Amino acid sequence: MIPNKSSNNLINWEIVSINPNDKNWNWRDLFCFWAVSIQSVIGFSLIASLYLVYDLNFYVVLFGGILASFLAFFFSTLIGNPSQKHGLPFPVILRSSTGVVGAKYIGLLRGIVGIFMFGVQTFFISKAIGYLIRILIFSINTEIMDKEIFLVFFMGMNLIDIISFIFTLIVQFFLFSRGQNFVRSIIKFSSYFVYFGLAIFLLIITENFNDVIKSASLSLQFDNFVSKSNISPLILVTGTLFAYFSIIILNFGDFSRYVKSNDQLIKGNLSLILNFIIFSIFAVLIVLGADLILSKNMIEVERLLTNPNDIIGKIDNTFLSIVVLLFVLVASCSTNLIANYIPSQNVLINFLPKKLNPKSSGIIIILFSFIVGLLWLPLLSQIGILSLIDTLGSFFGPIFGVIIADYFIIRSSRIENKDIYSLEETGSYFYSNGWHLKSLYSILIGFIFAASTIWNINLNFLQSFSWIVGAIIAFITYYLLASE
Repeated sequence: MIPNKSSNNLINWEIVSINPNDKNWNWRDLFCFWAVSIQSVIGFSLIASLYLVYDLNFYVVLFGGILASFLAFFFSTLIGNPSQKHGLPFPVILRSSTGVVGAKYIGLLRGIVGIFMFGVQTFFISKAIGYLIRILIFSINTEIMDKEIFLVFFMGMNLIDIISFIFTLIVQFFLFSRGQNFVRSIIKFSSYFVYFGLAIFLLIITENFNDVIKSASLSLQFDNFVSKSNISPLILVTGTLFAYFSIIILNFGDFSRYVKSNDQLIKGNLSLILNFIIFSIFAVLIVLGADLILSKNMIEVERLLTNPNDIIGKIDNTFLSIVVLLFVLVASCSTNLIANYIPSQNVLINFLPKKLNPKSSGIIIILFSFIVGLLWLPLLSQIGILSLIDTLGSFFGPIFGVIIADYFIIRSSRIENKDIYSLEETGSYFYSNGWHLKSLYSILIGFIFAASTIWNINLNFLQSFSWIVGAIIAFITYYLLASE
């Protein structure tokens, strides 16, 4: 490895090929990684809703989820292979196909989305901390919350909200910027902790397990799965769940670079399917168990509650609320780590290798996330900013397609380590002043197709598959151009 003091401004200790001794991840670590990716409030609500709220066949949802998990496994293994083999993170692998300079700016698209979503996610995580603070204050003195200082709002937040938001940002910064071994520990702890929490929550709310099982058998449709009428719902479920997983795929190399071998990579990625099945069981039983408790206690609800926050709000049990909020906090923070923070950190370091390190890049993420969170309620959530973020996300599939075509077909799974950090005109990845115009063209064509599923009303039925559409189009375009 080349130290940071080198005059080459493409090199940084964090993005060079890692020491083989640091390849300490095995399939169990990847099991935890995929567990964390699915253990979110959004994931819980989505899966429970597909099974229980929409008029869908049980087997359609189950098979659609398994199919979506398999697609995520397939694409993650593809993009994870070069990083596992060469020990390089996503933005450095990107240099091979887009050029040593082009990768800085194209990778920055992932960083923009990651930082924005980190800020939004942190805003909602801080709400859980705010609830805990309010519970604590209320338990001390029920009249404190009526004081004027708590009734003054700035940017849609009062004093408790602002303190919670800043506290959440700072805690995440100190936890997430301590290196890959600590990050690995966070992921492992979170995955087992949340599964343990789901088991405890299920035991608490299921006063009579037989009633829950009976309710499940009545609520879930077990009609004939092999029917033409189930084809469209199956495609819909598969696309919806794959879209949920797809945010993780492009930057999966940031984590697979630490995996011991390709066999461990494949085995670990297959555990995503197992995680989906386990999490589905917990989600369905918890939602049905909570609904039975609400019915027995004569608590009226307009619909079946699939959001854990809504469930504890209706049950109105302070102890249970605190316990659930703690588990929600751990799950949400670890998801924020792998989906937003680490990808953004590596992209920023790749953008300014000579000036940034894990600490300084983390500070940039925190500062911009603070602005995003501060503006979320009064401005960003009101102007449809998420549509713009979805549009930027339409670049991810095409970028993936170009990387895969370049690495596996054009370059036959080879990377020249000396050239991938070289700004010499003779370098393999210098192309045209550091930009590979053929890859840019391919990514743009793929983006047009992917984004059209969002903005063209006649193609909205393909929106869940926009990532795959963009990846395939960019893959084919790049292959035709670069193989000439």
